[in-house]
Amino acid sequence: MEELGRLSPADFESKEKTPLTLVMDNVRSALNVGSAFRTADAFAITQIYLCGITATPPHREILKTALGATDTISWAHFSTPLEAIEKLKKEGWTVLAVEQAEGAVELQNFQFEPGEKYALIFGNEVGGVSDEAMEVVDGCLEIPQFGTKHSLNIAVSIGVVVWDLFKKIRF
Repeated sequence: MEELGRLSPADFESKEKTPLTLVMDNVRSALNVGSAFRTADAFAITQIYLCGITATPPHREILKTALGATDTISWAHFSTPLEAIEKLKKEGWTVLAVEQAEGAVELQNFQFEPGEKYALIFGNEVGGVSDEAMEVVDGCLEIPQFGTKHSLNIAVSIGVVVWDLFKKIRF
């Protein structure tokens, strides 16, 4: 790790975080949750909110894919995504669903507003972001797709969206 110039967990904790929060809305796969933690660590995002049936650490499958990121990324569990969204909005976060929906902004067209904090909601692997959450979000982002499938794996979607916003925020 020293050769790669990676931070220690203590140094990471005091590092300025990227103003992004991941909200996992009833995600079924603990492996996908672990991947979200690992991506969150890679881009030093603020936190992850796990909602509903989404597994929480120290679940074995989360730990398998997170590779220690559950120790570096702040997280909390909420009974429903609505509880998480309410808390985020009270704290001044702009809440965006990542979903294929009418009126969604394609990711490449999304303009990051300096000084804003964004919470990104990723939904269940089958049903997507819950209808209840979609009713109260501030907007929606969509990853454009050009093949025959209608969706991406949630872990891939998180990587694509977080990298795109990280570039817009940091560079």
